Amino acid sequence: MPKYVIEREIPGAGKMTAEQLKGISQTSCGVLSKMGPQIQWVHSYVTTDKIYCVYNAPNEEMVLEHAKQGGFPANVVSKVSTIIDPTTAE
Repeated sequence: MPKYVIEREIPGAGKMTAEQLKGISQTSCGVLSKMGPQIQWVHSYVTTDKIYCVYNAPNEEMVLEHAKQGGFPANVVSKVSTIIDPTTAE
């Protein structure tokens, strides 16, 4: 299944409390549950003013629909072409 990286501009994201992040996570999981197993949230990286999320989904439209239903921004959605890591150098 294709993998996507979603850039979400959320001012102050890095200062969110654990409770706020839990709330966002619960909202996301609730939407995912309604959308079915074809879209999966892998994990997210929280930075100062952005959250970068990694999702598995059949297409970009489904990623955007998740954002719409959850009330999340999806400023940039990029399909992952390939993944490299230190073992790629071997």
